[in-house]
Order: sequence, then structure tokens, then C-alpha cells
Amino acid sequence: MRPRASNGSEPVQVLPKHFARKLLVIAENRLELLMVEVQEERDRALRAILLALGAAVFGFLAGAALTVALVVMLWSLSPIPVLLTLAVFYGASAMFLYRQFSVLQRSWETLPATLDQLRKDHACITSYLA
Repeated sequence: MRPRASNGSEPVQVLPKHFARKLLVIAENRLELLMVEVQEERDRALRAILLALGAAVFGFLAGAALTVALVVMLWSLSPIPVLLTLAVFYGASAMFLYRQFSVLQRSWETLPATLDQLRKDHACITSYLA
């Protein structure tokens, strides 16, 4: 006759196997979640790169066209101040965009749902084993 658990529901040998099976199912689910999130992060990063590249190219073209138009239009008045003013404007714009990029990098979270779920799993397993 098999020894039973203290509550009489399952044999004692079955409990570790049952627990191990549950852990494997949880690990498989978390791995699938991780794979989905990695795919989403890859797609999001690629989309962000393509959008940024497109914005940079068309922004550069617009800036070049505006620069040429202003320099040609104001050349007779004074070309050096016009060029210096445009250089200061472009430099200030570049600094602003760099700061925005830095803020974006600091607030970027990688795989937040997976990490949150792993923390919950850790707390659940710890409370189960305690």
C-alpha cells in the first residue's frame, strides 16, 4: 500500500512529480511569452529605425532646400550672418533631438511582461515552498 499525503488525497511520491510537471508547464509558458516579446521588440525596433531613417532623410532634404533658399534670397544683404544663423538653428535643433533621444533611451523597458511574470512566478513558488 502506498503512503498517502497528510490530507489523504494523493500519495507522497506523486507530489514531487506533480510539482515538477507544473514547473515545466510554467517554464514552457514563460519561454513562449519571452519568444513573443522578443519578436515584438524586434519588430518595434525595426519599425522605429525605419521611421527615424525616413524622418532624418526627409528632414535633411527639407533643411537643405530651406538653407539654399534662404542663402540665395538673403545673399545680397549679408551672406555670413545668414549662414551663421542657420548653423545656430540647426545646432540647437540637433541638441534638442539628442536630449529627446536620451530620455527615450533611459525610459526604455525591454521585455517588461516577461520580467513581471517571472517575478510573480518566483513569489508564487517561494510561498508554495515556504
